[in-house]
Amino acid sequence: MLNNFTSDSGAFAELMAIRGGKALPEEEVTVTHGDPLFQTPFKVGETAAAVLAARGVAANDLWELKTGRRQKIHIDTRAAAATSLAGGDMTQRLDHNGVFQPIPVSEAMKHMVSLTQPWKAADGRWLLPHTNLPHLEKRILDVLKCRSSVESVSDGVGKWNARELEEALAAVFACGGMVRTPDEWLEHPHGAYLASRPVVEITRVSDGAPEPLPEGDLPVSGIKVLDLTRILAGPTAGLGFAEHGADVLMVTAPYLPQIPAFVRDTSHGKRSCFLDVDIPQQAQQLKALVGECDVFIDGYRPGRLEAHGFGVEELMKIRPGLIHITVNCFGSGGPFASRAGWDQVAQAVTGICHVEGQLNGNGEPKLMPVFTCDFLTGFLATFGGLVALARRAREGGSYRVQVSLCQSAMLLQRQGVQELFQHAPGRLTAAEFEELAVCDEATGYGGLKSLGPVLRMSETPCQWQCPPPLLGSDKPIWLENNII
Repeated sequence: MLNNFTSDSGAFAELMAIRGGKALPEEEVTVTHGDPLFQTPFKVGETAAAVLAARGVAANDLWELKTGRRQKIHIDTRAAAATSLAGGDMTQRLDHNGVFQPIPVSEAMKHMVSLTQPWKAADGRWLLPHTNLPHLEKRILDVLKCRSSVESVSDGVGKWNARELEEALAAVFACGGMVRTPDEWLEHPHGAYLASRPVVEITRVSDGAPEPLPEGDLPVSGIKVLDLTRILAGPTAGLGFAEHGADVLMVTAPYLPQIPAFVRDTSHGKRSCFLDVDIPQQAQQLKALVGECDVFIDGYRPGRLEAHGFGVEELMKIRPGLIHITVNCFGSGGPFASRAGWDQVAQAVTGICHVEGQLNGNGEPKLMPVFTCDFLTGFLATFGGLVALARRAREGGSYRVQVSLCQSAMLLQRQGVQELFQHAPGRLTAAEFEELAVCDEATGYGGLKSLGPVLRMSETPCQWQCPPPLLGSDKPIWLENNII
């Protein structure tokens, strides 16, 4: 069913209020509503479609600033929902017979998923420990004094009261969260703080002269983006900028742990270099890149980059007019601001696990079937960055954009729940996938067939200008005229 997105359409309305400015032309944004894709009561497709449509509007605003023209935007809810499958078996690899085959989920990922679940504590409450990276798993196991198995982790959590364990994990910089109901979260000081803030915070930090947008055939052609993020939410933000034409350079260090499938599926259209900020010469190279960039995406635990001389204030001194985006779990203010976390932790603390268990299980808390909070957060980060670029072009100044997994989880819950999801297939049909698929037969990962950009723009189609690179395969330099 085809409908228009309007200024009073739930999540889309929230984002249009943040965007501000003039009203949208009638019928600029349309959405096709399809059956639920996933077995969850939460409106994954509708919410993702609303956020992606808002991202399209923000890109359209930039296009209008460049050309004086606006274009049509369209999104399909099932395609929008399918973006949550990145890093899973939706991506296919070319085999030795020249046939694309699904890439199996790794055993390491399966093991992580088996441990990263809500477990019952001694007081009858539930707590989710997060074990997605080896050093984080070790911290969890050290606190619980247990082995890396489902039975041992379950027994370990069962010896603690949930709230005390949540605090003990935070004290050693491990990741985990006590399962709360939605009302408990909103009554908690941190939940109440986030509820008082917009889902995307855009703050003008300093004044400056307006900066005209670079020339080019796409909304952000010529815009330079530094992507210092890992594992889904932050990389998805960089991917969004790449789809609208930016030169996105991923910066990481060779020793930092990654999840290869997530790197593969969120690096389309980007380049990648290694720089270690603990090495003075390489820190200077990063500062040189900052001096020429437009957008800096920080996906690290709050305070980590600041400790190395790359905090917001330092960066904006290097590059007046910078758009600085922070992507984290709990936001940049409130009592939990210094804590790290991941999609599943946000689901646990904000109430999603509780509702999921009540409406889609046996009453015990459970996770959603996909990492929707991660992808919503990435889409929101790109939206905020695009809005800030438009403000910089019109008014000048430097801007800070803040998004978080918990805010995304709260946004998802504000859209209400749906019925008739129990028989959802969990993936697109073969025909739906083929319509959206992009083939890259020569990448560092082999020949790939991937779910392509799902946001449709009539004049500047979202696109990937290069295949996903292997980490560290590019030089730490900016491109000339965005030619890859």
